[in-house]
Amino acid sequence: MNQVQKLSDTEMELMEVIWECEPPVTSTELLRIFAGRGKAWKAQTISTFLSRLVDKGALEATRHGRTNMYTPLISPEDYKLAETQHVLDGLYQGSVKNLIAALYDGDKLSDEDIKELKQWFSGK
Repeated sequence: MNQVQKLSDTEMELMEVIWECEPPVTSTELLRIFAGRGKAWKAQTISTFLSRLVDKGALEATRHGRTNMYTPLISPEDYKLAETQHVLDGLYQGSVKNLIAALYDGDKLSDEDIKELKQWFSGK
C-alpha cells in the first residue's frame, strides 16, 4: 500500500469521484462530473486540488500533449484502512478493543450493531 498523507474533506470528495471513474481521468472530465452534481468548480480550483493530491501521493499525473491525465495510486479501501490505523494508533493505542469499548461506553453501538459484530467475529 502506498503511503498517502491525510486528505482534506475536499480532497477526499475529489478522490471519491476519481475512484468512480475509469482511469485515467482529466480535470475537464472532473469539472463536468461535479457540474452535473451541482458543484460548479473553476478549472484553477480543481487543478490546485489535483496538484495537492499528486504531492500527497494519492494521484499520478501523466502529461498527454497539453492535458494532464490523473490515475489513483491508492484504492479507497487502502486509504480507509490507513486512516483507520492512524485513528487506532493515535487515540486507542492501536487497540481495536479500546475503540469498540469507547463506542460501547459512549452508547454509539446499538443492540443490532453488537449482534452483527458478534456474528462477524464468530465467523473469523
